[in-house]
Amino acid sequence: MSRPSSWSIGRHRPRAEAPLTGYKIAYPMISADARRAGFNGVALGRTQVYGGVADAVCIQSPRHRPPSSWCDCGFYCFHDLDDARDLACDPQYQHCVLLEIAASGRFVRYELGLRYARQTIRSVRLGRCGCGRAATALADGGPGVVGWRRLHPVCGLCAGPRPVLTPEAFGVLCGHVPVRGDEAVDDPAAAVFAPLDGVGGDGDLDEGTLVPLLTAEVALLQARLDQVQSRLEQLTHRSE
Repeated sequence: MSRPSSWSIGRHRPRAEAPLTGYKIAYPMISADARRAGFNGVALGRTQVYGGVADAVCIQSPRHRPPSSWCDCGFYCFHDLDDARDLACDPQYQHCVLLEIAASGRFVRYELGLRYARQTIRSVRLGRCGCGRAATALADGGPGVVGWRRLHPVCGLCAGPRPVLTPEAFGVLCGHVPVRGDEAVDDPAAAVFAPLDGVGGDGDLDEGTLVPLLTAEVALLQARLDQVQSRLEQLTHRSE
């Protein structure tokens, strides 16, 4: 997780007396042999993958222990879940999941969160699929790092025929970490994104709704085909 520019200067603490609860975002990952799962950071740690329990490693210098007061190394987390949710709305982080963690060891406290040495992941929340529906599984997202592939939270419709990893299976591969949907996605305020009656819902489509929709779709496709045909004729005449 990156440190937002609005964070104030931190106050260094030698060591936490008890684990501190925090929240962060990360990319879900699966190993090349599909036997392990983990998480990839979104800022300085995006070249590394960590598991359910991990110690911070400084990628800039191995000569000090994270978090160093003169370096940006260490894990980062927010104090509040809502701050992590807000960061996940950034387009570049839309395929991230939300982690609830227990931070321990050496740490630096900031206004919005912590920079710390060791973390244990308590739970994982899947957010929304790219289409806006609640994500119910994880599918191969394409990019990755050496030895690991990135997974994207997806809904059943967008997953289509692609193989997916269930939340339960992903949690087992992470070391039996609980994985569930994010309750914010099911919040009553999310009703504004509900499908229109008779369209994309679980019920049957009536003719009064289906026929105009299909007619509009056909008209749109025909217009597109006409454009392609016109462009093809122009290119053909140029080559003659």
